[in-house]
Amino acid sequence: MTSFAGWQMPLRYASETAEHLAVRRAAGLFDLSHMGEIAVTGPEAGAALDYALVGDLSGLRPGRARYTMICAEDGGVLDDLVVYRLDEHEFLVIANASNTAVVFGAVRERAAGHDARVADATGDYALIAIQGPEAAGILAPLAGGLDLDTIRYYAGAFGEVAGHRAWVARTGYTGEDGFEVFCQPEDAVPIWDALATAGRGAGLVPAGLAARDTLRLEAGMPLYGNELGPDVTPFDAGLGRVVKFDKPGEFVGREALAARASSGPAKRLVGLTIQSRRIARHGYPVLADGKTCGSVTSGAPSPTLGVPIAMAYLEPGADAGDHVLSVGIRGEEVPAQLTDLPFYRRRR
Repeated sequence: MTSFAGWQMPLRYASETAEHLAVRRAAGLFDLSHMGEIAVTGPEAGAALDYALVGDLSGLRPGRARYTMICAEDGGVLDDLVVYRLDEHEFLVIANASNTAVVFGAVRERAAGHDARVADATGDYALIAIQGPEAAGILAPLAGGLDLDTIRYYAGAFGEVAGHRAWVARTGYTGEDGFEVFCQPEDAVPIWDALATAGRGAGLVPAGLAARDTLRLEAGMPLYGNELGPDVTPFDAGLGRVVKFDKPGEFVGREALAARASSGPAKRLVGLTIQSRRIARHGYPVLADGKTCGSVTSGAPSPTLGVPIAMAYLEPGADAGDHVLSVGIRGEEVPAQLTDLPFYRRRR
């Protein structure tokens, strides 16, 4: 167990490598109840979120979800979010645990003047994720009133899981197919136990934060505090597509983000495969022809690929093919190869 954002979280249950590979080959079960949930409701909830966030949330259909961000006036990322539209006038914003208070405060302040209510609903939810190629087959017999085949990627529906009411969404942070089950806290243990029992024969195992991190890294998914932060814009992270300049009305950070979109990013997020068994950790320098040109944001051994991988921010032009790249690892320049993101893409 490890302390994280005021929670005690499972880092691993047994072997983090075994948990990672179980998600890639069968299924893993994650307790994600530390994530923040912010409810935005009312006739102008969509308009309030359009102003508060960079995405077009009023255009989201009920039952669908959208990946988006909340930015400061200067375009820096305060957090990356998933927003579900549960009903016509009801949205659920999912924030990173360490940023819940910041996101809640910013959304509430930015919603002022709209006919919308903003509430920190984190205490009203537990969150259990089942991820992997066997996830749908394990969950389906327990999902009363839900046809999982009709739930598309980044969509969700109300139903029951093991007899308990839940919002079931086809979302996740592993690069695999899977579902996230939002339920009342008192229903979390029976839902967890039912899924664990149902999945035992299919190879499902409980998985902790360590496996979650290597899974998302292989899938090229950013982590707040590593790839994202107040000194980074969505365009730097290669995620400018989440900024919707054509949505109705203004939004916080629009002017700064428009300037960054036209001028080009100040740095570029890239993938690196390390030509060694050495691990490139967060903060290690990246060198082009022996000169520092950036730094590693995330790095770990890839259980799926069998080699160390990393993501890093590089200065403009440092990713040109005529440069020899390396990572400074404890005083040694270890060769690195530019690699397209994501490192891993599941078969569909």
